[in-house]
Amino acid sequence: MLFGQSVFQSVLDRLKAEDETTEDAEAPAAHRVSGLGAGLAFDVMEGVSVASQRVGQAYFDNLDLDAAAGVVDKPAPAPPAEPVMPDHLVRTTPQEVAAELGISAADTLLTLREKRRAFARANHPDGVEVPYRDNATKRMMLANLLIDEALRRLSR
Repeated sequence: MLFGQSVFQSVLDRLKAEDETTEDAEAPAAHRVSGLGAGLAFDVMEGVSVASQRVGQAYFDNLDLDAAAGVVDKPAPAPPAEPVMPDHLVRTTPQEVAAELGISAADTLLTLREKRRAFARANHPDGVEVPYRDNATKRMMLANLLIDEALRRLSR
């Protein structure tokens, strides 16, 4: 507390007193903003900012191009080629999927799990282009069904 006032209140009083003295000393200036110091500098020409007069030029100032030469248009990218369906996604019958899995009576729990993981790595719908996800989904469903059936037989 300074002389019965808080530090904050004394600062406010001093700022108010400074504002009153500067307003009395200066003629009313429309370009001044209350609270901004005189240390602000603008690039002004006849009341209009120079930068605002050449808005389009500001972009070219940051490029290595000559503004008079203009902007060189890049050629449009070629449309993406239609994805090609992998050969294995064509085989969607239970017999074809079973042949790929190669499930036998000698398979153990570990080998069946490994076959499921390997088949999923190659055929999971998330790893296939959108137009072919139905085939991949069908193949995964068949493989899971065949492996689950083999696991049930193994547990008996």
